[in-house]
Amino acid sequence: MGNTVYNQSQKNANNNLHIAYKKQKGFHLKQRIRTFFQTADAWGVFVLGSTFVLMLGSAYLVYILQGDFEQFNLERMGSTLGLYFMVFAGALLFFRVGFFLYTVYRYFKYKAIASVSDEELPTCTVIVPAYNEGKQVYHTLISLAKNDYPEEKLQLLAVDDGSQDDTWHWIQEAKRELGDCLVIYKQSKNQGKRHALYRGFNEGTGEVFVTVDSDSIVKRDTLRNLVSPFVTNPECGAVAGNIRVLNNEKALLPKMLDVSFVLSFEFVRSAESSLNSVLCTPGALAAYRSSAVFACLPDWINQTFMGKPSDIGEDRAMTNMILKQGHHVLFQRNAYCYTNVPEKYRGLYKMFIRWGRSNVRENIEMSKYVFKSFRKGPKSGTRFLFLSQFLHIVMSYPLLLFMLFFILSHPLLFISSTLASILVVTTFPVLFYAKRYQLSESFWAYSYSILYTFGLFWITPYAIATANRRGWLTRGLSQKK
Repeated sequence: MGNTVYNQSQKNANNNLHIAYKKQKGFHLKQRIRTFFQTADAWGVFVLGSTFVLMLGSAYLVYILQGDFEQFNLERMGSTLGLYFMVFAGALLFFRVGFFLYTVYRYFKYKAIASVSDEELPTCTVIVPAYNEGKQVYHTLISLAKNDYPEEKLQLLAVDDGSQDDTWHWIQEAKRELGDCLVIYKQSKNQGKRHALYRGFNEGTGEVFVTVDSDSIVKRDTLRNLVSPFVTNPECGAVAGNIRVLNNEKALLPKMLDVSFVLSFEFVRSAESSLNSVLCTPGALAAYRSSAVFACLPDWINQTFMGKPSDIGEDRAMTNMILKQGHHVLFQRNAYCYTNVPEKYRGLYKMFIRWGRSNVRENIEMSKYVFKSFRKGPKSGTRFLFLSQFLHIVMSYPLLLFMLFFILSHPLLFISSTLASILVVTTFPVLFYAKRYQLSESFWAYSYSILYTFGLFWITPYAIATANRRGWLTRGLSQKK
């Protein structure tokens, strides 16, 4: 009898806990929804709402146009050229799906290296090149000086690359506040970021060089986390930091780019790091073993492409040359850096063109050594990463031509199938960002995919056609343009 009463009361207690949990869960969901609409501006809600309407509408169109899709596929299979295209497209899809699954597998193999002790940390020179950055460079230097790194092991250098605004004034203000902790230099004229870094490398005395963009802010433990792999892994030649967006409070593009950056760094570079082969250490935050830098410094500063000096892609070029030496290149997810990105379409596409041209150039350079015995140990993963990037570049023109043909011949089918594909494919970045950070911000991935598909699809073909052109493109361009 006593047991029966006890069991019944225990059951009631469990039911009450379950009801309370459901209420709590419902409360948290409502709170998240309320927080989302409070933090998102009116334009943000409009863009996200429009995105979902478009994609759900496209999914509905795909459903009702199934017969038209079948007829379209039959038409392609009926011709020899169309059949070859479908076979090739199927093989390409198979490769891309296989590569994605391989990336997922390698992602779960990744683990960030914890910070080593103060005694083990190497001497470190942090180089901040600046051009027309204004007061932001002051905040960058202050954030670096406040890092939790042994003062006697840290050298902080700022190089003004011939700025035409008040950048030098703010570098001097930082010098007045920080004293001997900061050493400052001013180039007589603007020579480009590569030359500003070159001066910093030659003036620096650290065992490890860290480069930080002058429009970036780092967390307090960033430097020690970033350089720790050099202590734990003697083969490590370079380390990429984890880049997030700084100016993502109001403008729409930074909100979208922040979600994109999380996938690019915390997913893709984590997988690359598990293969010891991060393909690009970002200019916003990267670390290099000084001996590896000096081994390739003459080639790096004198690098040319089609007979012209290279004044872009200095980060990807340095990474490539260090990989070629046989060193490991890693990623530190726990080394955060927040950087400004363009807030308007014009600034965004110019930045992507610069990245695209650099990508074309450095993939050509990488092809010269990646299939050779460039380092000890496994190399197949590095080659797989290269092939994926190479295919992305090579296939840009055929895919562009097919897209134009599809638009002209079957516009409704093109729009509906493209938006439906975005709905399916982009769900992974949404879930990834929501798991790592905020659910309310993760949906910007859908908007970014639509923007990239319809507004930036031309970047890679254009970058290939103009890969020999010089120019930073966004220097002196306001972030808001």
